[in-house]
Amino acid sequence: MLSEAIELQKDAVKKLVECTLSTRENIVFKAPTGCGKTYMMADMIDQLLVHPDRLKGYDTSVKDIVFLVSSLSKSDLAKQNYEKFCEYSDKKFFSNLKPYLINSEIAGEERLFIPTDYNVYFLPRDLYRHNARLMRGAMESFLQNLTAPTTLEGKGKRIILVKDECQIATNNLDGLNSYFDKIINFSATPRLGRGQQPTVEITEEDAVAAKIIKSVNWQSDDETLSDAINKYIEIKEKYQKLFGFKPCLIIQISNQDRADEEIEQIQREINNRTELQWMLIVGEDRNCDTNNIIRKYPVSLWKDKVKENISTIDIIIFKMVITEGWDIPRACMLYQIRDVNSSQLNEQVIGRIRRNPKLLDYETLTPEQQELALQSWVWGVHNNEAETRQWKSVKLQEKEFASDIKIKTTKLKSLDENNKNFDINSFIKKQDAIIAPNNIFDLGRKIRKLDSKLQEKIYDYATDYQKWWEIAEHTNALKKEYDTYICNYEESMEITQENGKDKEVSFPITSQYLDTSHILEIEDSVWMIKGNTNDSDFSFDSAAERRWARELQRIAMRGLVAEPSKNGLFSGDKEIYLWGKNYIPNSDIKYEYYLNGIHSSYPDFIMKDRKGNIHIFEVKSVNISKEHIIDTDEYNKKIEELKKSYKQASKLTQHIFYLPLLKDNDWRITRYQGGVEDMINEKMFEESLK
Repeated sequence: MLSEAIELQKDAVKKLVECTLSTRENIVFKAPTGCGKTYMMADMIDQLLVHPDRLKGYDTSVKDIVFLVSSLSKSDLAKQNYEKFCEYSDKKFFSNLKPYLINSEIAGEERLFIPTDYNVYFLPRDLYRHNARLMRGAMESFLQNLTAPTTLEGKGKRIILVKDECQIATNNLDGLNSYFDKIINFSATPRLGRGQQPTVEITEEDAVAAKIIKSVNWQSDDETLSDAINKYIEIKEKYQKLFGFKPCLIIQISNQDRADEEIEQIQREINNRTELQWMLIVGEDRNCDTNNIIRKYPVSLWKDKVKENISTIDIIIFKMVITEGWDIPRACMLYQIRDVNSSQLNEQVIGRIRRNPKLLDYETLTPEQQELALQSWVWGVHNNEAETRQWKSVKLQEKEFASDIKIKTTKLKSLDENNKNFDINSFIKKQDAIIAPNNIFDLGRKIRKLDSKLQEKIYDYATDYQKWWEIAEHTNALKKEYDTYICNYEESMEITQENGKDKEVSFPITSQYLDTSHILEIEDSVWMIKGNTNDSDFSFDSAAERRWARELQRIAMRGLVAEPSKNGLFSGDKEIYLWGKNYIPNSDIKYEYYLNGIHSSYPDFIMKDRKGNIHIFEVKSVNISKEHIIDTDEYNKKIEELKKSYKQASKLTQHIFYLPLLKDNDWRITRYQGGVEDMINEKMFEESLK
């Protein structure tokens, strides 16, 4: 699993823990489907269980806290989460967890009883409804017993409610809010209208950049189901060649009157493709219809089998049942026939096809495999939000432009045994013997909080229990020495290599970006909007980025930017120059730096001047707006670390790096050239290009 993905999850959990430890009573965590929400939830709960006394606003006499996790449906999602927590606990990932699944499957009129000696309870939301057994006093009695003071024969505990998929109303459960000290909401699509403004967020852009989820190729409205199936057959051949398993096409149909008509239409189409296997799910309580030789599996069993990579099913046709907690990473295509007006529902369904099927071993894949693993295709999704906030596909105006810009990148050296600047064996020999050993679980937690690369180094060293304990006892000192080494970029940074030579990369042939309101008409950069040659309105992540793009446009018009080696004149006398946005999907233009873990900086813009120099820009702003609210301390730390890394990268690569910072209405530009830092303004930047 890539370090970027691990660090993204760890950073989100760290922020969730900090928010929970504060006096904030209602927390909202937003993350795209497929980001490892259950794992992060378990990590957060495990950390909070260690020191309940650190929770501000709590009675200091409280010794324990308990978590109640509310999940959708009668049992499926809650059971899935419960089983994951059991797995994490059994494997000692999170040793504090003691999970319990609440259910009402008892015989006759026997009174429902919920034990109180667990610390994480999973409640299927629909079990707590009018006239259900849980609502006949059992649930409230359980909560009263947990929270009542020990002097009244209660457990004296405090309860934190975790709402999984919080965008779905929980009216009955809301009547119990007086029992909960805090509420933590998890969702890919929180409802802002209900006040579910994200407190902590993993953005879609962050998740795509970390290679956790796939980017989306939005297909034309003119394309039919036949077109989608033809595309599937094309991609299937690539999947089987590169991965050894089939991808999956999901077709979503209506829930109402037209469902039967649509099913007949789909089956006529796919039955003509005898090489394809399909299954139809129309309800949880019915058998699946399928052309597979094993026809009469119940839905629950089919849903388990079809998500596996060894499954032979090509196409899944469904109504609504796939929207809740069904992980099927090999699915990479969605064809939606039904007319959906809910943007939340669309995002939930699309999330089913966006999981990276090779997340755990992504770094071992070839470039061709990596590109395929991070692609998904969607037909027929319509909603108002998508019109203003969707992924737009772009491509180089000419493929040859990629060979005109050659860029060297940098990485931080791996911590292998050949790295004499950081050696655990030498480190251990310098340490004093431990007289009073620490608790094994506390030591394990310390190791899990370390940077993923350092964790790998520790487990490579710990070939037996004694060695593990030996290194675990010195975790704090080891991290201090590691930080000293890794942050000294003169020692730890190197140019990215390929086959023993400096690797040179360029813009990818195709990429995507998430549409915003910061629009600028651009015709002279290396990019064009894919599928619409008349569309030249590009959007940017912020007002500062748009403004810097306009600055590069102006520089190009002054004749200071290189032209492609191929004739740059197109129809309409449109001149093209070698500059453009560094769109993250498919991009290899990145520079590693360290800030509580190894991260990759994807610069915002790349430009080649007439002298052949490569200019690299990372645009920042300290201006506050409704859409640009920053944690000043964290933002400043990131900028300072970027400056240090760019300074050394400029020395190694001989490219020129810039950090243009917009403050009020002025640019403050930090430039790094040959390892030398200086401050310039816009006029000085232009003069340097002449």
